[in-house]
Amino acid sequence: MHSRNRIALFVFLLIAVVILFVVDVAIGSVYIPFLQIIKSIFSNGESAMDIIVLQSRLPRVITAILVGMSLPVAGLLMQTYFKNPIAGPDILGITSGASLAVAIFTMGAGISVAGILPIGGSVGMIISGIVGSMIVLFIMLAVSKKISDSVTLLVFGIMLGMAISAFVGLLQYFSEKEALKIFVLWSFGSLSGVTWSQLYLLAPIVIISVALAFSTAKKLNMLLPGETYAKSLGLNTGRIRILLIGITGLLTGAVTAFCGPIAFIGIAIPHVARMLFKTTNHFILMPACVLCGIISMLLCDMISQTPGYNLVLPINTVTALLGAPFVIFILMQNNKFQRYF
Repeated sequence: MHSRNRIALFVFLLIAVVILFVVDVAIGSVYIPFLQIIKSIFSNGESAMDIIVLQSRLPRVITAILVGMSLPVAGLLMQTYFKNPIAGPDILGITSGASLAVAIFTMGAGISVAGILPIGGSVGMIISGIVGSMIVLFIMLAVSKKISDSVTLLVFGIMLGMAISAFVGLLQYFSEKEALKIFVLWSFGSLSGVTWSQLYLLAPIVIISVALAFSTAKKLNMLLPGETYAKSLGLNTGRIRILLIGITGLLTGAVTAFCGPIAFIGIAIPHVARMLFKTTNHFILMPACVLCGIISMLLCDMISQTPGYNLVLPINTVTALLGAPFVIFILMQNNKFQRYF
């Protein structure tokens, strides 16, 4: 693709992000005119509409943006490192690892989540999610040294995720009724339960981690032909491996801790970016994943709000319904997508 066409495509995606941001804030059970939304954003939150916009819709939409930035970038890092087109946080069991750690923290410690969670609990949930996802990543990396076949590695990741889900099921079986109810609601995935105080923790982690991921673009390009080639160019593959684990663990763990497990965004969006920009260059794929991820999450959030109905669908259900057919398409076109690795 010509560079001018890529610039035009980036501009189009940026405009789409701005439009969808405004539309998503406007969508909800209460109709709020566009001009009122703008006034409410810059108000002190005195009227009922101001409170709805500032305390409910704006945190939800900002959370959607942060999720849209983080999971696709984590998926891109994993797909490049494992050289596998269907590698992603949820398929490789990374999200399950974060879920288990959060389950132990919430049900084991009996700490409440969502809107009633104190800051200390928020920090604990983030740390739990990050540690859980990084432990699974280390396991997958160790296994990848023994298993070179990508399909076998993928099956191992799915089995690992199922085993972790079994432990979560045991925790649910023996947990208290109230803690179980909160955890089950969390497991559906939600952007609405994230408060401003939690966003102040989540946003810096996501922004710094995505910035770190951007800084690895040149190294990821060097890894594409293989680790041996990268070493011949002077790349310290051990150091980049640790860095990729750290970034993926931070992005997946932090998002899963607050929003619940969100499926398929991490796998599907990097392929959407590759198909749109027709490149394997990570200097282009990184920002493309961020923009496509934000657009996807804003669209999923709008669908989950079911405009015209006083009903909110779990965000994980919406992303699964939209993402699963695309991942099946990738599996059926595996040879075509392998040319990017």
